[in-house]
Amino acid sequence: MDEHEWQAKQFEDYRTHLRAVAYRMLGSLSEADDAVQESWLHFSRSDTSEVVNLGGWLTKVVARVCLDMLRSRQSRREESLDAYVPDSTGSREGEIDPEDEALLADSVGRALLVVLDTLNPAERLAFVLHDIFAMSFEEIAPIVDRTPTAARQLASRARRRVQGVETVPEATLTRQREVVDAFLAASRAGDFEALLSVLDPDVVFRSDYAGASTLVRGAAAVARQFSGSAREAQSALINGAVGVVVAPSGHLLLVLNLTFTSGKIAEINVISDPEDLHQLDMAVLNI
Repeated sequence: MDEHEWQAKQFEDYRTHLRAVAYRMLGSLSEADDAVQESWLHFSRSDTSEVVNLGGWLTKVVARVCLDMLRSRQSRREESLDAYVPDSTGSREGEIDPEDEALLADSVGRALLVVLDTLNPAERLAFVLHDIFAMSFEEIAPIVDRTPTAARQLASRARRRVQGVETVPEATLTRQREVVDAFLAASRAGDFEALLSVLDPDVVFRSDYAGASTLVRGAAAVARQFSGSAREAQSALINGAVGVVVAPSGHLLLVLNLTFTSGKIAEINVISDPEDLHQLDMAVLNI
C-alpha cells in the first residue's frame, strides 16, 4: 500500500464523523460534503507523520473549513435561504438523498438546527465542538482565535440561546405549548373543529410569504387556511413565547409568531424574510 492509499484509508475511517461535525456546523449536507472534501485535500497535502491523534487533528481541520464557510455565509445575508438548501435535483456520487437528509436532520433535532443558525460562526463552532462532540476549550480556542476562557464564554452564550431564557412564567409557557401542539396536530389531521377550539373567535392571520400579502380574520376563515397543513412545522420558543417554525430538513423557511389571549391563539403572523428571521430570538423548547 503506497502513502496515498494509506492516507485515503485513514481518511475514510473518519469520514462519517467528519460529515457529522460539518453537518451540525453548517446544517446542509451538500455544504458538509464540500467541507469534508476540502478537509481531505488539506490532509492529502500535509505531513501527519507526527500527529498522535489523527481524529482530533481532522476534526480541527474540518471545523476551520466550516468556520470559514459560515463566515462567508454571514457576509452574504442578502442571499436567499434557498442557497443553504441542498440541491435535490442532482446527486453526486456518495451524496445522501433528501430522504436521508431529513432523517439526519431528525436525529440532530430540527429545532436545534434552526436555533444554531441564529448563532454567530464562532459561537456555533464553540457550542457544537464542546457540547456535542466533547472537545476541550483548549482545543477549540486556536480554531476561533480566542483564549480558552473566551472560547468557554462563546459556548456559554450559545448554550443560553439554545436552551432559551424564559421571559414568561413556566406555567404560561406550558399552556402555550399545549395550545400550539394541539393547533399543529389539528392542522395536520385536517380536524376543523379542533382547530376552532384553539383559535380565538376574532383571530387574525397575516402573511407576506412568497410576495403574496394575506390578511384573514375570524376563527373559521383562519382554520380553513391551516386545515390539512403544518406537515413540516413544529413548536419552538420565539422571542420568549411559544410559536411555530417551518423548517424542512432543518432549514428555516418561515416562522409563525403567535399572540395568545385567554389561552387561545389570537394572532398569527408569518415571518419569512431571511433578515427578519435572523433577528428572532429562537430557542429549543425544554418544557
